Amino acid sequence: MSRRRVIYIVLSLAVPAAFVISIILYGRLHSPSVRPLGGESVLFIPEEATYEQAMDTIAANLEIKSMRALIWVAEKKKYPALVKPGKYIIDKPMSNNDLINMLRGGRQTPVMVTFNNVRTLNELAGRIGGQIQADSAEILAFFSEPLNYSDDGFLPETVISVFIPDTYEFYWNTSAPKLYGRMLREYKRFWNRDRIKKSEEIGLSPVEVSTLASIVDEEALKNDEKPRIAGVYMNRLRRGMPLQADPTIKFAINNFNVNRILYRHLETDSPYNTYKYAGLPPGPIACPSISGLEAVLNAEKHDYLYFAARPDFSGYHNFSRTLSEHNMNARRYQNELNRRRIYR
Repeated sequence: MSRRRVIYIVLSLAVPAAFVISIILYGRLHSPSVRPLGGESVLFIPEEATYEQAMDTIAANLEIKSMRALIWVAEKKKYPALVKPGKYIIDKPMSNNDLINMLRGGRQTPVMVTFNNVRTLNELAGRIGGQIQADSAEILAFFSEPLNYSDDGFLPETVISVFIPDTYEFYWNTSAPKLYGRMLREYKRFWNRDRIKKSEEIGLSPVEVSTLASIVDEEALKNDEKPRIAGVYMNRLRRGMPLQADPTIKFAINNFNVNRILYRHLETDSPYNTYKYAGLPPGPIACPSISGLEAVLNAEKHDYLYFAARPDFSGYHNFSRTLSEHNMNARRYQNELNRRRIYR
């Protein structure tokens, strides 16, 4: 047999073999090979997870055509050295190649975290802790150490002002320090040059604006009334009058379910008792809302010094300039409370 014929035979066998091998390799890489269980599967890869732990998580949460093929792709793409923590949602069939690219690239699914109407760090930690990797205990432990944020100008009483209620996009593997860092960036973004200038014009620091805004939020059931209520408190601050804000009493006695502030509540010895102590309390009594912050920065200019809830329970208030007029308005509201048998 001639040498040329031998070469021809070898090539005629090699080309089809190479073609078959390429088909197999393509299938391993690009054909749909993994499927979610029940329509959607969530892969949680924790911090410090090993390659073996990551693959165990994948095997437990996905329908895999060939684990051997998946491992082959993972090793070829160096996934053992590139494991990234996170939350990954698989909601459609994927190829081995696409899955490993997602995981080794850390392309996790963002978590939308929303919080509002939060009054304390405990409540905030509970609200956020269930949505990211850092649990409520880790979040509280971080904020219980003032050195974690004192360089940024915050105290344990004021650091809650960093959390401006809204909806934020996080990654699941967010730690407590990363949570604080992200919220601090959002806080600084909110306090732009224009808002800083407004705070200087009314004679309050950003933290003091947050403190007053948290009180306004608790007093006002109607957003359109917030600037007027803020104006009342600004007038009182300028005259050195106690704020006499009922929500601060609820904060001082740690009971926000009280419908009626009684004289015994007013005797509570607390720096948050704005009936006993003039000026602002030590810090916010809740996470101040954006509408509350804007209301303080753009407080209505008037000469009202008092306000009392309207007896029609509409959520609005009657405003007055004199104490005698205020007492009359307050009496009408108290009489309605009595009529409705609301005694506490």
